[in-house]
Amino acid sequence: MELNQLYFYTATIINWRPLLKSDTLKLIIMNSLKYLVDAKKIRIYGFVLMPNHIHLIWELLELNGKEKPHASFMKFTSHNFQKVLRENNPKGLELFLSDKKTRKYQFWQRNSLRVILYTPDIIYQKLDYIHNNPFRENGCYLPAN
Repeated sequence: MELNQLYFYTATIINWRPLLKSDTLKLIIMNSLKYLVDAKKIRIYGFVLMPNHIHLIWELLELNGKEKPHASFMKFTSHNFQKVLRENNPKGLELFLSDKKTRKYQFWQRNSLRVILYTPDIIYQKLDYIHNNPFRENGCYLPAN
């Protein structure tokens, strides 16, 4: 992803596991995003946290050290998910064991979806999608109760 470009970004938990049902793990995501916003590394225009994925409309403003902010976000959240699960749910942590030589655990699927947002119409379409995502299941809108 390039700096100073608006993106619709979807990051999915490996194997679509509902890891983000936990408020503690949601807070890790929120704190990481808040840090990057406060440090002026990103600007967020919209987001939603779902049990097994997140959607963001965001702009990467500048590097966070030597890496792009989205890489810092993925690395930081993964490290902290591992820490929390190791302390509170070691059996749950085992679900995220990786067979890759580069890591022991993997929480996020590789190659997150990145869509450059070129026009206001596309931006509003993606924002509507984010706002409606909690009311969808398997691609169909849930009926209102």
